[in-house]
Amino acid sequence: MAPRILLARHGQTEWSLLGKHTGRTDIPLLEEGRRGAKLLGERLHRSPWNGLDGVEVRTSPLARARETCELAGFGDRAEPWDTLMEWDYGAYEGMTSPEIKAIEPDWFIWRDGVPDGETLAQLSDRADEVVAWARSADRDVLVFAHGHVLRSIAARWLGEPVSFAARVRLDPTSLSALGWAYGAPALERWNDTGHLEG
Repeated sequence: MAPRILLARHGQTEWSLLGKHTGRTDIPLLEEGRRGAKLLGERLHRSPWNGLDGVEVRTSPLARARETCELAGFGDRAEPWDTLMEWDYGAYEGMTSPEIKAIEPDWFIWRDGVPDGETLAQLSDRADEVVAWARSADRDVLVFAHGHVLRSIAARWLGEPVSFAARVRLDPTSLSALGWAYGAPALERWNDTGHLEG
């Protein structure tokens, strides 16, 4: 069986709720985010996932991803990995898109990147590292990380430039799966938040 990669975005934080670019700032989960993480874990421990026995688990070392992983019931199996950290937004850290556009009206992050932070090429290289690791053995993997880096991983899994990530929205505490169709990389599931809907 060809390996798949399951993507879990961290739960809601104050900054994600406000639309602030949250790169390396270590923001904790809100109570809503903790509740969502537990619901995600309950889902992954029921059929058809059944606890994902044999799946290799890695998490961003940032608190919001690590806590989501722990509350979902995978903390004892997870290895922290710096490669899964969120995009370093440099000078735009903590700013909302409207605040940035007040300075740079035509700004588009997936085209223009960020000043004094990580370049699009560097982000793409990190995503490629995750894709290569995920495809390196006959086992599925589960990662807990952040919106922009997970969208970048999806783009590179599909063989698209990292800017393709602009076209795939990803909500807090969502579950996605990257797999295969007709022998080619494919989206199996994307931005699934059914576990949060009651």
